[in-house]
Amino acid sequence: MNAAPDLLPLSGAASPPRYPTRFLRPEAARRTHGELVDVMGEALRRCDPLADDLAAAIGRDPAVFGKLERALREGIDRVDAPPPELVALLAHVDEVPTWVDWGRVRRGGEVFLRTGALGGFVLGAGSLMAGYASPGGNKPLAMSGRLEKQASRRLAETTRFVWHVTRPGGLRRDGDGFAITVKVRLMHAQVRRLLWRTGVYDVEAWGEPINQHDMMGTLLLFSSVLIQGTRKLGCDLREDEADDVVHLWRYVGHLIGVEPRLAPTSFAEALRREAILLVTQGHADEDGRALALALIRHVELSATTEAERKTAIRRQSFAHGLVRGLLGDELADQLGIRNDRWRMAVPAVAAIVRPMERLRRAMGPLGDARALAAGMHHWQETMRLAERGVPADFRPPSELGGRRR
Repeated sequence: MNAAPDLLPLSGAASPPRYPTRFLRPEAARRTHGELVDVMGEALRRCDPLADDLAAAIGRDPAVFGKLERALREGIDRVDAPPPELVALLAHVDEVPTWVDWGRVRRGGEVFLRTGALGGFVLGAGSLMAGYASPGGNKPLAMSGRLEKQASRRLAETTRFVWHVTRPGGLRRDGDGFAITVKVRLMHAQVRRLLWRTGVYDVEAWGEPINQHDMMGTLLLFSSVLIQGTRKLGCDLREDEADDVVHLWRYVGHLIGVEPRLAPTSFAEALRREAILLVTQGHADEDGRALALALIRHVELSATTEAERKTAIRRQSFAHGLVRGLLGDELADQLGIRNDRWRMAVPAVAAIVRPMERLRRAMGPLGDARALAAGMHHWQETMRLAERGVPADFRPPSELGGRRR
């Protein structure tokens, strides 16, 4: 079967594409998945020109960031003398693609929020951990030091981002999720600039920092990996609900700068991209293991009392079990996750959740409404506790805090 026109490799049939060395076994992947493998491999060498240009403009004049914030609040027409880089980025995010279905965006967010704490478990122990297992994709995070040295703050940012993206109306033009997503896009661009300046970031090995391939992978972490993980924990997600979650994150991908042909349009397409990622990436490395340990220990390391620290240490066994149950033994072993009696945490949680889910379905819309209300309360409270009174502002970093090798 021929690939769709928008999935043809950029390099054309006459010149085989060159990939960074992290992209392994493309021939084996291509036998099963065709030209999409080439599209994904070549995406390792592409970034986000609109955001990169704006980050450069802010580097020349820091006041431009304030103009971005005003443009996000009030529109570009309310900004005095906006630089062309800001005008270009706002034109891109202000244009809603014709495929966007706001009903599906809302339903996708509600599907996630109904999972409540279980969705949070999967994001932390499944989605983020799966991202750390990528030995090329984890390099910007490892070199920025944003998890190992600022774990609690970065997780607070992630919590605020997820809450505002998935809450009803959050991705509308006046929603906080819209503004946060655009600012995260700019943060990515600034991290790229800082990594390029180090002189040690190995583009030939890892691809460009925070490239199109890895941005697409992040969409999968928040959609298809999340869907599979919550199902493992006993949540009842229908196929149409899974597609709605992917639809929501497809629009997030548009706002955050993912090229349209890379973003999956359905759960099935997301699973296909996942399969290619798993075939073409290497084993988790030292950076992945360090990031995984930092995530598991972040509550312990940010504790303000001895009692908090001891409680956090006791709960780490459960966290190890969740990671192993969600990712499977192979990835868990690569990340240095313990294999003990807590490996049964996921089936034990699922045994409790499944009867509750059957009851929710039996109650119909009332059951969904109650689960949604509880989930929204959970995420608001989680965000409040994570931020400790200091809301995340998503300002671009001025320096890196991680290793330099």
